Amino acid sequence: MNDNEKTDDAQAFVLRINYGDSDLVAEALAQNQLIIGWSEAEGLLDEQLSWEAFREIIGKTYYPDEKTLRKAGLATGNLWRFIREMKEGDLVMVPYGADFYVAKVSGPATYDPLKINEDTAYRRNVDWLNDKRPIPRAVARSALISRMKTQGTSVGASDLLAEIKECVKIADSGSKPSFQSDLEKRLIDDALEEIRDGRMENYGFERLIQAVLVSLGAVETRIIPRQWDKGADIVATFSVAGAFKLDVAVQAKHYQPDPPVGKDVVEQLINGIEAESAALGMVVTSGTISEEASTAAEQFFRENGIRIELVDGEQLAKLIVEHGIKVIKPVASVE
Repeated sequence: MNDNEKTDDAQAFVLRINYGDSDLVAEALAQNQLIIGWSEAEGLLDEQLSWEAFREIIGKTYYPDEKTLRKAGLATGNLWRFIREMKEGDLVMVPYGADFYVAKVSGPATYDPLKINEDTAYRRNVDWLNDKRPIPRAVARSALISRMKTQGTSVGASDLLAEIKECVKIADSGSKPSFQSDLEKRLIDDALEEIRDGRMENYGFERLIQAVLVSLGAVETRIIPRQWDKGADIVATFSVAGAFKLDVAVQAKHYQPDPPVGKDVVEQLINGIEAESAALGMVVTSGTISEEASTAAEQFFRENGIRIELVDGEQLAKLIVEHGIKVIKPVASVE
C-alpha cells in the first residue's frame, strides 16, 4: 500500500461471503464486488430508515414467527454495517479457507432485484488489493485470525486496521519478510511443536491455557476438577471497564492435528457455558478444528447469541509468542 492509498480515517471490516452452502468468493473477485445476503428484505438502501425501521423490515421478512427481536437484530447488525457503516476507502477482509482477501470499498451499497433468487442482491463495488491474490492467514497476528473467525456475516475490525495493512504489505510481491517476522515464525513453529509433543503432565495443557488467559487479561481463572466437569475445563473471568465481569467457559483439548476437534467438543462446551452461566465460550486445542465444529459453534451463536471462539494449535502458539505466558502461582491439586 503506497502513500497515495493512506486513509487515516478509514475503517476496517471482516465480511464472510461464503455463507451456508454458497461459495461466492470467485464471483465477488470476478465482478469486483462484495456480496451479502438477506436479499428479500427490500428497501434497506433508504437512508431515512432508522435502526428500528431497518430491523422491522428484516424481522417481518425473515423472522415473522420469532417471539423476540434477537435474530432480527443480529441480521440487522450485519446488513447495517454493510449498507450504512462501510464507506469509500474502507478496507474489508474476506476470509476464504486458510487464506483471506482484502478489498478497498470504492462505492455505495447497491441492490439488484435480478439477484434476489440467488440471495446476492445487496452488493458493493470494491478494488481488490494484492492483485486479487489470496493472503495466507499464517501471516496474520492472533487477534486478526480470531476476528476472521467471526460467527456473524460481518464484524468491525477498525482496531486492527494497521495489522490488515501490514498483512497486505507482507503479501505484496515486492515485499520481503523482515527479520522480526522470520524470528516470530520460528518461535511460533517451535512453540507449536513443544505444545503438541513436549512434556505435558496431568492437567499440563489446562495450566498452559490458564497462563495464556492470564496473559490476555483474565483477573481470575480456575481449572475445573474432572469429577466436577460439566463441559468446561477452565473458567476465566475478565473485567470489563473495571466495573463488569465476564465469565468465559473453556474446553481444553490436547490433540494432535489429526483427527481434528469435532462437533462433540462444541456440544460439551455448550453444556459448560450453560452450567457456568458464561457469556462466552472457547475451544482451545493443540490440534486443528473441523468444519463440523465450526458449523456447530456458528449455529449456537445464531440460536443463542453467545459466541464460541475456536482456537487451534497454530493460533495458540501465536498467542504465546505475541503475549507470553505469565507464571501462575502454585495451587493445591485440582484433583
